Amino acid sequence: MRARRPALSAATVLLLPALALAGCTGGPATSSSDAASARARGTNPLQNPDGTRPGLAAITSDQDRKAARDLIAQVKTAEPGPKTGYDRDQFGPAWTDNVDGVPLGHNSCSTRDDLLGRDGTKVEHKDGSACVVTGMTIYDPYTGKLVTFTKQQASKIQIDHVMPLSYDWQQGAAKWDKGKRVQIANDPLNLIPADGSQNASKGDSGPAAWLPANTEIRCSYVVRFAQVSLKYQLPVTPADKKAMLAQCGG
Repeated sequence: MRARRPALSAATVLLLPALALAGCTGGPATSSSDAASARARGTNPLQNPDGTRPGLAAITSDQDRKAARDLIAQVKTAEPGPKTGYDRDQFGPAWTDNVDGVPLGHNSCSTRDDLLGRDGTKVEHKDGSACVVTGMTIYDPYTGKLVTFTKQQASKIQIDHVMPLSYDWQQGAAKWDKGKRVQIANDPLNLIPADGSQNASKGDSGPAAWLPANTEIRCSYVVRFAQVSLKYQLPVTPADKKAMLAQCGG
């Protein structure tokens, strides 16, 4: 297994400490009981600047909500460009492990299995595989519910691109090289396993048009959106930035 290489933006590095990486599933270097507990409750995104720690926990303290607003304030804005030429294939094969410059790349597991393993508890794997997840229990932050996942009902939990790929395309990724587009499509910072119907209802919407049903998680969700924006130097629309600040009390 190759070493994982976190790729943090300068803004994020200044704002938050880097986190150590460990294990195929991308969890923090803690005891197994601590790791299971973290997966069950999720992680405050302000304490998870590279997306390798499990889940998405609510931001509740006044201090953290101010830190969230300060982070969002750094996000640049621009009106969206045309969607002309967008295709999912422009961002590489779905859930490829063949990705450079992001945590969990080249670890011999697909991105989807990495994310399920990162956030799930009681994870079961396919016989003979250390990667392919066939069953687990997972907390869905978008609905606030525990979900029992099996391979036979895989669509119950889908991997959401927090900053949707077509949104990325319109905000500047159309001008990127293919390698950078593959990065943002497989970067754990931009990926949350979530309820399938929530993911479908979101489509390619930004925060002004769509937010998770679970109101307690909305500030955390827009912080993650901001973290992706800053890391990849992609602006958001003015309406989306206003909505993001509002979710954290701004």
